Amino acid sequence: MALKFEKTGEGTYMLDVCGYVCPHPQIYTKKSLEKMAEGEIVEVYIDNPSSVETVEQMCNQAGHEILEKRTEGGKIIIKIEKG
Repeated sequence: MALKFEKTGEGTYMLDVCGYVCPHPQIYTKKSLEKMAEGEIVEVYIDNPSSVETVEQMCNQAGHEILEKRTEGGKIIIKIEKG
C-alpha cells in the first residue's frame, strides 16, 4: 500500500489512496490540492466508500469542483478541479 501522487499531463494529476481509511484519503487529497494551481485537475482513486463522502465535503467547503465521480473495478474515482 503506497500513496501515489503524480502528474499525468499538462495540469492533470492522479492521486491513489486505495487501501487507506478515514481520515487519510481526505488529508492526502487536501495536501495534493494545495500543491496544485487553480484550475488544475486531480483524479483521486479511493476504495473506501465512506472516504468518498468526506473528500466531497472537504471539496465543497474549500471551493473545489467535483467534475465527475465514477466506479471502476471496485475503485471510486473522483475528478476534482481546484477552485
